Amino acid sequence: MKITNKIIVFILLLIFAISCVPSKPVYEEEVLPADRLVKRLEANRRKIKTFEGSGILNIESPKLDAKASFEIFLKKPDSLKLVIYGPFGIDIAQALVTNSEFTFYNALKNVVYKGRTDKNVLKKIFHIDLSFAEMIDAFAGSVDLTDKLRLQPDEFKLTNEDYYLTYRDSLTGKQSEFIIQINNLAIKKYELYKDPGILLFEGQYSDFEINNRVAIPYKNVIQNKIDNQKVSIDYRNIKVNENLENLTLEIPRDAKIKYL
Repeated sequence: MKITNKIIVFILLLIFAISCVPSKPVYEEEVLPADRLVKRLEANRRKIKTFEGSGILNIESPKLDAKASFEIFLKKPDSLKLVIYGPFGIDIAQALVTNSEFTFYNALKNVVYKGRTDKNVLKKIFHIDLSFAEMIDAFAGSVDLTDKLRLQPDEFKLTNEDYYLTYRDSLTGKQSEFIIQINNLAIKKYELYKDPGILLFEGQYSDFEINNRVAIPYKNVIQNKIDNQKVSIDYRNIKVNENLENLTLEIPRDAKIKYL
């Protein structure tokens, strides 16, 4: 056999041998220790500077049970514009909220409500007990892990598909639990408990798509268990980190203004 042929045979045998070696599961190459995992998750959350989405919004609470089409425009960290549509695409309401002020226009009553942003005011208008920062994260389908960056979890485990993180706060008696997909670092579930095992808050996220290298959920379900409040967000379209013009509301000149 000529030397050239021997080389070719050797290369073919080498390729065959390599192909016969069982490949490692994909997740094994992507497994991160807890501290790096949390840093990556928080870095992904901060990559989203602007967010634009449209779909169906469903709010269920003792004071309100409503379902409508909506559009959301976010400029992190301090601006949120929400437009609610009724049948035939008619505007029902518009809201512009910043971390200091809000404007809410009720198109059915032709009344504009203005005031300083705080949790009580947002609860009165939207009938959900969330702060402004929590509203931003709820619509963007993200979870703020800033306070976990310097902490080691009390429990850290993983399966073939998911990470499980648990943090316990002895001062407040609360426990946070997270389930994160290994393959795309998508947070698919977040739960907040108060001892002994009382579920206070739950966020479930699904139907992820990768946008700007971040897993963005198209379905978000946020529940305040204590107040029996539930917000379901089902996106049809999402745009991330695209240029958003100045967020303004289209309000008729004859609208009545009320300050809260």
